[in-house]
Amino acid sequence: MNLNKLFPIQKELDTRIEREKGLEGQNLLDKKILALQVELGELANEWRGFKFWSNKQKPQLAYNKGCDECIGGISKSSPLLGPYRKCEYCRVNPLLEEYVDCLHFILSIGLEKNLEGVNVPLSDRLQVDITTHFNEVFFWVSNFRDVVLDNGEFGDLDYIYRILFMQFIRLGEMLGFTTEQIEQAYLDKNKVNHERQANDY
Repeated sequence: MNLNKLFPIQKELDTRIEREKGLEGQNLLDKKILALQVELGELANEWRGFKFWSNKQKPQLAYNKGCDECIGGISKSSPLLGPYRKCEYCRVNPLLEEYVDCLHFILSIGLEKNLEGVNVPLSDRLQVDITTHFNEVFFWVSNFRDVVLDNGEFGDLDYIYRILFMQFIRLGEMLGFTTEQIEQAYLDKNKVNHERQANDY
């Protein structure tokens, strides 16, 4: 996955949001970090593997939820639109969608602190279970925030960001995503995010 290609794409979206929402010059870092933590929680919720109390511990990897544009994932047919076709607005893989929502915020946080240009190798590290790895990612997000708050006095922000990114990419591998799937899903969601801004989201 070419992460360096994704930073400018994220920057364009961030700039648009800040301009259109009147947020230029505001420090949004703490909100972005909280948003990342919320999205990580949503990702864990879609994964379901930590829910020891539930009989449904496997993620739902594909479904058509339906939307205002379609009927159960198939676009409505009309004389103007033509025959039924797959709806591009419906979630196809909610787990992957939540993962790339996290990726948007990780990239945005890196841009905020001028930490773009991260090179994250695919890891051959010791396997841990996915629950433990989710907790690792949460730990590194919190660690990053702590170092930001103390202005880097007690840690190297660049190093911690790279570790956070590496742990996040590793989580994606553990969830079964290929780098190609992640990159394409990111690009697709980025397009949706721009459409949302155009529609006063």
